[in-house]
Amino acid sequence: MATLLIQGSRAWLGPGRWLDDPAVVLEGGRILWVGPAGHAGPADQELEGRWFLMPGAVDHHVHLGLSDPRAVLRGGVTAVRDLGWPPEDVFPMVDISTGTASQGPAVAAAGPMLTCRGGYPARASWAPPGTALEVEGPADAVAAVLRLADSDPAVIKVTLNAEAGPTLSDQELLAIVEAAHGRGLAVTAHVQGPGQTERAVGAGVDELAHTPWTERLPDALVQAMARSVVIVSTLDIHSFGRSTPQLETALDNLRRFHDAGGRVLYGTDLGNGPIPPGIHAAEARHLAAAGLTPDEILTSMTRHSLETGAPADLVGLGGDPTEDLGALAGPGLVVREGSVRFLER
Repeated sequence: MATLLIQGSRAWLGPGRWLDDPAVVLEGGRILWVGPAGHAGPADQELEGRWFLMPGAVDHHVHLGLSDPRAVLRGGVTAVRDLGWPPEDVFPMVDISTGTASQGPAVAAAGPMLTCRGGYPARASWAPPGTALEVEGPADAVAAVLRLADSDPAVIKVTLNAEAGPTLSDQELLAIVEAAHGRGLAVTAHVQGPGQTERAVGAGVDELAHTPWTERLPDALVQAMARSVVIVSTLDIHSFGRSTPQLETALDNLRRFHDAGGRVLYGTDLGNGPIPPGIHAAEARHLAAAGLTPDEILTSMTRHSLETGAPADLVGLGGDPTEDLGALAGPGLVVREGSVRFLER
């Protein structure tokens, strides 16, 4: 099996670990060796650049049907999690993405969003038919979860958008969470409108698909959330480069959540407005404004370290993002499953 050696100027290996003049040796879709370039042995192919090396990025909230998978990968995102799309379209995307000939990122998917009759996004103009799976009553909600579970979804998604129509009842929500957990699946929730975050946390959801932005959350609720849920950031959908009340509210909520020890995942809601494909430096800057350190930001957008045995997904940046988060945009090297997918000459 052929080996590939990649040499850079500096590397982020994983939380709290850095290396100057690094070399990474890849073989068969896995990392074979990582260490100082001077200690690397020969390889079948060698690439050298002034790159800042880091694991490939993961966007934990996308709608890939509204974007270009090739541009997503070209931008340094080697894996995505799709949080709402018709199952007959998105689950085949998952299967295709695992092939070595795939021109996009690896895809994991929730499939459709569970909602009540007439609830969001059943009437949303952006959502193709089948994006919403409407349920009526706890028994129907459980049956919907069990049907979805057979498709091996990454997560079960529910919507509690009181600003766009009716929402799941407490009984339906509890039934969904219990059924999902019974099948070993986590539940992520779109919460929008006063009181919806409390309902989600009270029902035992595992994650919020967006940082809450419609109201300032009580401190006691934020403290409880930090112990029980993960938040996916999606901050720039309220900004697109501008300061807005929604962004400021979300930043305040996320800052207090982070200060309380809560876990934050990088996600952009790609497909929602002019979010660019690939690593979105503006989202990273918002995370910094919420108090995350550069090390925490990189951790939030990666699933594995650069270490022996890890997946051979990595990117080479033109600068050090710990000095300038803008360096995250436009990588010069993208490797997925040990194969060079983009190389800037």
